[in-house]
Formats: sequence, C-alpha cells, structure tokens
Amino acid sequence: MKHIIFGGDGFVGRHLASRLVKDGEEVLIADIVKSDLPHYARARFVHCDVTKLDQVMAVEIGPDDMVYNMAAKMLSPLQVRAKRWEFFWPVNYYGAENIMKATAHAGANRLVQFTTDMIYGHTVQSPQTEDHPAKPLGEYGKSKLATEELAKEWRRRGMNISIFRPRLIIGPGRLGILEKLFKLIDANLPVPMIGSGKNPYQFISVFDCAEAARLAWKGGVPNKEYNLGSDNPPSVRKLLGNLIKHAGSKSFLLPTPAFAVKATLATFDYMNMPIMDPEQYLIADEMCIRETGALKRDLGWKAEYNDGDMLIAAYNEYRAKKSGAAYANAAAVPAE
Repeated sequence: MKHIIFGGDGFVGRHLASRLVKDGEEVLIADIVKSDLPHYARARFVHCDVTKLDQVMAVEIGPDDMVYNMAAKMLSPLQVRAKRWEFFWPVNYYGAENIMKATAHAGANRLVQFTTDMIYGHTVQSPQTEDHPAKPLGEYGKSKLATEELAKEWRRRGMNISIFRPRLIIGPGRLGILEKLFKLIDANLPVPMIGSGKNPYQFISVFDCAEAARLAWKGGVPNKEYNLGSDNPPSVRKLLGNLIKHAGSKSFLLPTPAFAVKATLATFDYMNMPIMDPEQYLIADEMCIRETGALKRDLGWKAEYNDGDMLIAAYNEYRAKKSGAAYANAAAVPAE
C-alpha cells in the first residue's frame, strides 16, 4: 500500500508527505511542480496536472492505495469578478472529479478531500457544526460545495471519502492576505477592523490539517464531513492587539461601521478593483466559529496550535524574510 498525494508539493500536501515519510510509509506525490524538499529523498514524484484527465489516469494508483486530494486554487491571489470561475473551478471541481474517476478506475476506494469552511456563507448559528446550512458567497466556495456533492455521489458508488473544511490555514512559507496586515503594522499605520473587532477569528495550523488527513487514513476514512479550526479563538481585537504589541509598532486598531465598509468594498469589487474577496469581507464581523467536536470524537484529533501564537509566528517569519534572514525553526513553528 502507498499514499498518493495529489497537490503533494503544495501547502498542506508537503507537510502530510513529510509526516508519512517519517512514519516509514511509501509516498507518491503527484503535482505540477517539484520543490527542493527533504522528503523527496524517500518519496517519489510524478508530474501531474489535475485538470488533465489523461495525466491523472496515468498516475500509478493501486487498489489498496490511500489517495489524498490537496490540489486547490485558493482566495489568494485576489481575482477580479470576471475571472473567478475560470480560476477556481478547473482545479477545485474538475480536478477533484478527475481524481475521483482515476481512483475508482484503479479499484481504490479511499480518498481524503479538502474543501473549505467558505461553503457555509453567512452565519446562521454559532458555533457551526457540519450540518450548518451551506450557501457559499462566491465562486471559491461554490466550487468547493460542488466538489462535496460530487464526493457524495461517489460515496453512493462505494467509495469512502472523508471531507475536511478548514478555516484560514496558517503555517510556514505562506503569508497570503496576512502580508497586507503585517505591512500596516510595520509602517505604524492604523489597522482597520470590519466592525468592532469583538467577534472571534479562527485559524487552523497547516500541521493540524496534515494530521487530520493522516488520522482519517488511520481511522478507516469515514464517509463524513469535518470542520477544521483552532480551539477557543480570541476576538479580532485581542488577536491584533497582541500582534501590534509583539511587533513594537505604534499602530492602533480602528473600528469601522461594518455595513459601510462592506458597501465600499463591494463597490470596488463591482469596478473590478477588488481589495478583498467578497467571501472574506462579507462574513468578517460575524460569529463564525467552526465546531470541531465530531473530528475529535471520531478520529481523536486535537488542535495543537492556538491562534495568537500562529499569528505571531507568521509575523516573525515575515520579518525574517524581509530582512533576508532564515526563519529559525520554520519547519516546526506555525506561521502563514
């Protein structure tokens, strides 16, 4: 038996591959790029564009193999409205469809599929369990929800598919939207919040995501959906205030009327000059905490990293890169 990780050179995939290799497992990484990562000394690589069915079908999948789909297009880099469908859907939906087809064709029946918490849309209830209504607010969330519906169809055909819905994933080597925040703090500028900042903000560590995928395999790949998020997330105000203090910055937090800011951001988006993706700013002041009890009960998972430490580690990595220094212990410390 081997572990096949589509998108295994990407953010979550590389950490999953590293963990499996350390455990002595046979790992095959299928991706469009191959980075200079230590685990390639013991893991195999095959070039594969998941949007090409023939390339996915050519990946060596055996009937006893464990398959993971980590290939995805994320909300960063920011896309204008007209290009969002063509940016998200080919990889997020059609790529996942190709992987499911190839897995079934090979006689394999175990798959871990990552989607997103953005499938939920506006908050109806909080904390949000996996049965929360799913009404995504943009093409990213829509592509992921469609992928979940596709997975449910393959489940009916006999496949076991565990689906994970992570919050904003944070970890070494990827800053994403946080870079804009760090630049404001470095420049001692005001840090605007959408609303009062009293609502919590929840991250999830890339290491905790990789461990969830590993535990799904260990736990028999349940045919269920699972939220992925940190425990006890602090308020936006506390999270950002502690970061400003850590940075020694003169920045201060600036509450804003949420409705006015959202209307302004929507106007910029309509003019094809997006500042944030609607799927981010439309829920920015909501009490959207993802509840992870099902994952803890079923697979014995727990969040090892807390939001404040993750954000500070991300800032430290940003500062180290800016100064041209290597970030100490980057492989073990969460950052984004």
